[in-house]
Amino acid sequence: MLSMLSGTHTPQSGGASPGGSQTGATTPIETHPEQIQHAPIQQSTKPRKRIVVAMTGATGAILGIKVLIALRRLNIETHLVMSKWAEATIKYETDYHPSNVRALADHVHNINDMAAPVSSGSFKTEGMIVVPCSMKTLAAIHSGFCDDLISRTADVMLKERRKLVLVARETPLSDIHLRNMLEITRSGAIIFPPVPAYYIRAASVDDLVDQSVGRMLDMFDLDTGDFTRWEGWEK
Repeated sequence: MLSMLSGTHTPQSGGASPGGSQTGATTPIETHPEQIQHAPIQQSTKPRKRIVVAMTGATGAILGIKVLIALRRLNIETHLVMSKWAEATIKYETDYHPSNVRALADHVHNINDMAAPVSSGSFKTEGMIVVPCSMKTLAAIHSGFCDDLISRTADVMLKERRKLVLVARETPLSDIHLRNMLEITRSGAIIFPPVPAYYIRAASVDDLVDQSVGRMLDMFDLDTGDFTRWEGWEK
């Protein structure tokens, strides 16, 4: 266990699914978990806000990891669901192990546990973010084919009119992808491709990732304070 995660207790609704190595992945991103510092969690008497975070096997695992880190720092209660291919991608692309990622969340639910609290519309939450979101998961959500906890929880967000942000990772996009995106947007979801902002003149990939994560959480009216916002041309 990494030093930054030591002593963290994470309740789980079920065991993790095993994952193998993923073929055809993009170039791994250099990440160093031990260098990421956590700000102290602010104490409050108000009930904590809840957000469901789902991670699929699409490339870009570091985006989901940094979303969890940012939400932890903002004292948001997180409910994590990971697919088996998300676990494989985490190991392939980053220096994290899936157990380290699970430890970043307040609650972890097995993807096959259809009785988990997040599967019900009575479970109160600010919304859900699927990051990264594969085209398979996008298609399942679009069709209402709730064969796992990720697609079921996303379906709940749509029917309850709650925030659903899908960080879609694919390029180029086929007409099938685009049609699914258009129709699911009409149902209330937000499609958020992690497009880098070059105006920040990033010095590293981490800077680009932080900017994308900050903009994702803007969708939930949460400010990470981790990136430079556009304020017009510099003089």
